Amino acid sequence: QGQLIESGGGSVQAGGSLRLSCAFSGSIYNGYCMAWFRQTPGKERESVASMSLGYTATHYGDSVKGRFTISVDNAKNFLYLQMNSLKPEDTAVYYCAADLKWAGYTFCAGDYPPDFGYWGQGTQVTVSS
Repeated sequence: QGQLIESGGGSVQAGGSLRLSCAFSGSIYNGYCMAWFRQTPGKERESVASMSLGYTATHYGDSVKGRFTISVDNAKNFLYLQMNSLKPEDTAVYYCAADLKWAGYTFCAGDYPPDFGYWGQGTQVTVSS
């Protein structure tokens, strides 16, 4: 079973930066699509960024393009989300997710939460104006 544990959330002022981390278990390996989603109360979970382990292509939601960067350290089994130029509307619980659905593909556009079978517990990010 894949395990995902997020960390790095917190409170920051608008314009600031945070880096989220997601530790994933060794049962998640190259070929898995790894993604970040976020959710605020009363709203659907929103895709933030995704990438396939073992490949370099990345995919971003329109609202974070140019500000957020997804990356992975395969040696340490960590997925990261570097968030710069944060805005109050970025306030949400951020989740790390994984699935093998896109195995064999170099690119995954992980936009649809039901496509993902493994989820972390989430980490709160609060951006104040």
